Amino acid sequence: MKLHWQILLAIIFAIGIGLLLNEQAVFFGIAVKGIFEFIGTLFLNALKMIIVPLIVSSIICGVSNLGGGDSIGRLGGKTIGFYMLSSLLAILVGLMFVNFLEPGIIDGKPARDHLNLSSSEAISSQLEQIGSHDGNDLTDIFLRMIPPNIVKAAAEGQMLGLICFCLIFGFFMRQLQPKLKDTLVNFWQAVFETMMSVTMFIMKFAPLGVFGLVAKTVIETSQELKAFIEFMELLAVFGVTVFLALAFHTFVTLAIALKAIARVSPLKHYKAMASAMLTAFSTASSSGTLPVTMKCVEENAGVSNRISSFVLPLGATINMDGTALYECVAAMFIAQAYGLELSFVTQFTIVLIALLTSIGVAGIPAASLVAIAIILTAIGLPVEAIGLLMITDRILDMLRTAVNVFSDSCCAVIIAKTEGENQVLSEY
Repeated sequence: MKLHWQILLAIIFAIGIGLLLNEQAVFFGIAVKGIFEFIGTLFLNALKMIIVPLIVSSIICGVSNLGGGDSIGRLGGKTIGFYMLSSLLAILVGLMFVNFLEPGIIDGKPARDHLNLSSSEAISSQLEQIGSHDGNDLTDIFLRMIPPNIVKAAAEGQMLGLICFCLIFGFFMRQLQPKLKDTLVNFWQAVFETMMSVTMFIMKFAPLGVFGLVAKTVIETSQELKAFIEFMELLAVFGVTVFLALAFHTFVTLAIALKAIARVSPLKHYKAMASAMLTAFSTASSSGTLPVTMKCVEENAGVSNRISSFVLPLGATINMDGTALYECVAAMFIAQAYGLELSFVTQFTIVLIALLTSIGVAGIPAASLVAIAIILTAIGLPVEAIGLLMITDRILDMLRTAVNVFSDSCCAVIIAKTEGENQVLSEY
């Protein structure tokens, strides 16, 4: 059975068992809720364990694969420029929708109690401290981008500085003599491939982890029917918020980019990329969809292999519009639910980290959970809150992956047009 069906069944079973049991239920003298919590925590710990090596190897490999030469340099500049711009626009779209719809707020109050989120004194004081930040703390954000000790930054989870270091390292690694460069490239590629294998191994246990996290949450929130209904309504509002933001970015933001920059019909491009987007939706893997994406871009959209073979693999590594948007909305949703004062500094931090972490997110199902953990840690919220997102994560993962792939294809078309390939989408 495919992983997404396993996760779906795990969620259904977890909801059913959570509704049948209560917090006093025991199994051989052990609290059932404690068993579920142990399983879920074990899965979360495994995800957190791979954060540093996965992000480091992914970013360094992505930057180092840009190649050399004037032509590649020009293509690389255009490609990265578009990817950074489209990801930033996606995040801002998500920020706009989550601020307007406020899925983490109920009747003007944080939904913390309705979602049974921890409200310990330690977290409360941490939220007060974060909420008291002023504009001067903007300088701290940029200071954290250049950590004095990169090893310490990695150990303490200061991912902003680690990501910036990886971008710089990958860039200058490309400038080395071929012999030295090849050694480093092979090394980091091997690390990346290894971490991808480890990630896929951990994701095999995702159904168990999801079952534990969801069952624990349902047990804690379903004791009163009203509370459980409010819990599901909140998640529904969150899912609708993400869906509307993704739709807006796909059918408005990227459509305007295609029309204004490439001077092509967005409708033609939607039609040309239909099979790739459906494949991305069903697999929830932009890397796995890459062969189909290249086929659609070359055969249907008319982009040359010279452009597609460079732009699309790079996009599958560093361009994650849908993921970046989702990370922003998810972090804001949890922050709203906890009652965090969402000042400009806090929102700017979320936008910046979502933009940078989207570069390092692997093109595999549920990889964005790792990036969301980074954002939550950066703004001082407990990683355990990710458990809330598990119920809706699969369907939203499928949607945002389709957006990721479509954004890659838009970049290929736009770059091809700016390189003088006038045959693009001319006959489709």
